Amino acid sequence: MSTLATIFVLIVSLEHFYILALEMFFLSSKAAKRSFGLSDEAVASKQIQTLFANQGLYNGFLATGLIFGLIRNDTGVIIFFLSCVIIAAVYGALTSNRSILIKQGFPAIIALILVLLV
Repeated sequence: MSTLATIFVLIVSLEHFYILALEMFFLSSKAAKRSFGLSDEAVASKQIQTLFANQGLYNGFLATGLIFGLIRNDTGVIIFFLSCVIIAAVYGALTSNRSILIKQGFPAIIALILVLLV
């Protein structure tokens, strides 16, 4: 796999670790409230906190899968997890916020293209 492909896979992974941190540990931060469009009242809700923590855990699994694929130098694993990220971004864009496709999907699409080209 090319260095450029590896860099993009790392970018996608780091982005999802960042999302994990926001959703699981820093939901009440300004960055999380701005990113997810949440009010102070929403982040105070235990139900909302639980939902976001669960979602953060899934983002962590995506990031970990990408890192695992890089460590093992397993293109198949990397393609699988990048595909999962892209599918999740498309679903998020259709059901929640269109910007998810640009912010999360676009880097994963670029990474997938780079992985497939080499």
